[in-house]
Formats: sequence, structure tokens, C-alpha cells
Amino acid sequence: MNSPTAPRPPVPPLATSSYGGDEVGLICGYLFDPEAAQQIRALGSDEAAAWLAEVAQAGGGGAAAAQGGSYLWLHFNLSNVQAERWLVRHAQLADAFFEALHEGVRSTRIERSGDDLVAVLSDLQFDFDLESSDVSTLWISVGPRLVVTARTSPLRSVDVLRTAVRAGEVPPSSTGLLEHLLRTQADVLVGIVRSVTARIDTIEDELLAGRLDHKRARLGAMRRLLVRLQRLLAPEPAALFRLLQRPPGWMAGADVDGLRGATEEFSLVLRDMQALEERIKLLQEEVAAGVNEENNRSLFVLTMVTVLALPINILAGLFGMNVGGIPLADHPHGFWVLVGVIAAFSALAAWLAFRNKR
Repeated sequence: MNSPTAPRPPVPPLATSSYGGDEVGLICGYLFDPEAAQQIRALGSDEAAAWLAEVAQAGGGGAAAAQGGSYLWLHFNLSNVQAERWLVRHAQLADAFFEALHEGVRSTRIERSGDDLVAVLSDLQFDFDLESSDVSTLWISVGPRLVVTARTSPLRSVDVLRTAVRAGEVPPSSTGLLEHLLRTQADVLVGIVRSVTARIDTIEDELLAGRLDHKRARLGAMRRLLVRLQRLLAPEPAALFRLLQRPPGWMAGADVDGLRGATEEFSLVLRDMQALEERIKLLQEEVAAGVNEENNRSLFVLTMVTVLALPINILAGLFGMNVGGIPLADHPHGFWVLVGVIAAFSALAAWLAFRNKR
């Protein structure tokens, strides 16, 4: 009698789960069924197409999906030209989603298109290194039975979500998956705020210690990053709040409350970023004041050198003229007499300059 086979892991790894995706650009696909024995199942593009065809034939979705049931998450790499064609052929997404893919302006927004939600979000690239250029776009379509996310560059928040799913975390619904993504995005931003805060603390300590080397450029780079992140992400909470005033009929009340909580958490992070930007601005002003003070001191020293050298230059010019009648020309101690006169005039000029300085 054969021995029983070992149980399969809850989330079998996909051979095509790399950042590049498979032949149609599918990076990962997961079928969630919170009520089944195997709550998460990884799907390839062919299996996902077959599942979508079954759902379309059965006419599933609608308000019944809000009460539970399976749903599919597909994450695509839009750098693959086959990705959009596959979505058009199999996913039956709203036209607004495909229009958003080709828009030149990628401002953050979340809006309804029929029964689906279409979102354009700004996310941080996977190799993010506190540079303002490391921000890219994530396109999302959320329906009762299908969630599609698409990007052109590897993004941090989506990768964290994939890691959580592979670890066995099962969002209860498609809206719960969107909520998880928004909370992950907020957590990533919290990490940025902490990292920037640590750098600012270091710069502030060095500034108080009097070491000013090149901190204006470092502060300027961090401020530009925070300003760009706020400009890209600030519309997101407002768009979500407007959406939650009139949610789709298939969205359950618990999902609406969860999205509202994620939105409030995101708003708090944005306020923290704004406060951090104000702190950087104050530090920049203090650094600029210190640089101006140093420049004033340097200018004063240069002025003093010029003033003290003025008697020497005047007398050297007068006695250097090759004309007759130059005084003390035949005096045996004429040189030392002139040195004394120059020293007296220099001392008088220094006294007048420093008296005005005081």
C-alpha cells in the first residue's frame, strides 16, 4: 500500500513569479477563497483565463461577492506588450482602466467606473533609495471577483503584499485586498519618514556642533523628495473619502469601514511628512543663516586687510614716483622714518575700523 502523499503548501510557488512575468507579462496570480480548505492558490495565465471564462459564463459577481466567495488577483508587468492584450481578451475590465494606462498625466485618483473601481496610485520603486525619481505608477482595477494591478517598474508596496500573500495571509474580499495594499503603502511611507527623520537628526546634531559641510545639498534633496511624494500622494485620501460616500453595491459595510480606516491612517502619514518637511525648511534656514554669518566674517577680515594695507599702498605709490624733491631721499634714517609713519597710520586705521565694528 502506498504511503499517503505529503500535504501541499498553502501557496505553491510559481515558476513565473519573477519581476519580469511570464509570456503575457503576468507576474503573479492568486485565487482567494476564504471559505475553502485551500484558501490561496497560485495560478498561471492559462489557468486565470479559464477561471475568468467560467465566471463570465456563470454570471458570477455582483452583490453576492460582498458576502463572501472566491476572487482572483492578477499582477501584470506592462513592459510586456502582451499584458494589455491579454487583459483586453480575458479580463473584461472597464474602459476607464485602459484609458488610464495611456494617459500622459498620472495623477493619483480612485474613481468608480460602472461596478468596478479604477485607481491610479503612486508607489515607490523596489530599489528606492530616497531619490525623488524613484516613484512610479500603479494601475488598479477592483471588482467583486477580480483585482488587477499593473506596473512598469518593480514597486515596493506590491512586493510587500505579494510577500504577505505567499506567507498565507488571505484578505477576505477584493476590497480587503485593496485595503491591505493601501495599508502597506502607508507602512512603506512610515519607513521613509523614519529614515528621513534619522538623517535629519544626524544633520541637526552636526549643525549644533558647528560642522556644516555640504548639508544644504543633503537637506535640499530630502525636501524635494518629501514635496514630490506629498504632491503625488496627497490626492489619494480625498479621492477615497469621496468614493466611500457612494460605494459600489457589492462592497460590504465592513469593507467600507476598513477602507475608511486605511484612508485615515494614510492621511496621518501624509501629515507627518508635511511636518517633517517644515522641520527641514527650518534647518535649511538655520544653515543658510550660518553660511551668511561665515561669509560676513570672511568679508570683514578681507575688509580689514584692505584697510590696513591702505597706508602702505598710498605711501608706496607716492614715494615710488621717479620725480625730484622726494622727502627723506638723502636722510640716513629715511627708511625707518617711513616705516614709523606707515605703522602709525595703520594703527590709526585699525583703531577706527574696530571701533566702528564694536
